[in-house]
Amino acid sequence: DGLTMANTRSRLRMVTLYAFAGHHKFVVAGTGTQVEDFGVGLYTKYGDGGVDLSPIADLMKSQVYRVGRKLGIIEEILAAAPTDGLWEDDRTDENQIGATYSELEWAMKYLAAPPEQRGPVDDRQQAVVQIYNRFHQSNRHKMDPIPVCIIPDDLKS
Repeated sequence: DGLTMANTRSRLRMVTLYAFAGHHKFVVAGTGTQVEDFGVGLYTKYGDGGVDLSPIADLMKSQVYRVGRKLGIIEEILAAAPTDGLWEDDRTDENQIGATYSELEWAMKYLAAPPEQRGPVDDRQQAVVQIYNRFHQSNRHKMDPIPVCIIPDDLKS
């Protein structure tokens, strides 16, 4: 199916990056932001999520754009629609998610606030919260540490 093939492409890309990095004694840097890596989990486990360091994972997508502008990154790059490049139909991240990164940032901040401090939401905001929660819950397995089975001592010896 399409998702299996997209994830396979991501994993093959990561194998290639690690082969190149190993040969040249480099490290592999990730491109995920806070929303992608810790919010909706929009990455492939053991694919583009398998990196040595995540230089922008502490930033929201909007902050990455601001940093890019300060660094003089050309507007053509900054204006390009975010995409993983793994689908034959060139779908964007936002097509896959059903919400913009701006909306997802809002939802992440909204949900992080104490319930008594959250204001009223309109229909679209409510839909975005549902989208965010659905992705966050279904992708927890990527964001949480790998579960370790605790073997009873009497079986270890």
